[in-house]
Amino acid sequence: MTIIILTNCPAGLRGFLTRWLLEIAPGVFIGNPSTRVRQALWDEVHQYADTGRALLTYTTNTEQGFTFETRDHKWHPIDHDGLTLIRRPKTQPTISANPPPSGWSKASKRRRYGNR
Repeated sequence: MTIIILTNCPAGLRGFLTRWLLEIAPGVFIGNPSTRVRQALWDEVHQYADTGRALLTYTTNTEQGFTFETRDHKWHPIDHDGLTLIRRPKTQPTISANPPPSGWSKASKRRRYGNR
């Protein structure tokens, strides 16, 4: 079983993948191609994905029963004692460039003093 998930990729790449896999949802392809065909499809995804992201999942003879590869994802698979886990980047809290104004809001002034 092979699953390829595309995000923000050209329509031509999606059309190419429909030759070999079934598109069960927009950008989600599933099928059971041979290893050689799966690797050729993944090479095409790398070549034509442009600025898009892609995720490939396929069954293997591992303890989990599957493995996956990513292209331009912020989350990366890592091997931890034979199990494939996902490493997420640490997100830094964003500091707003424009802090909220101090004092009473216009709505609060209207409620307090009425519409004058």
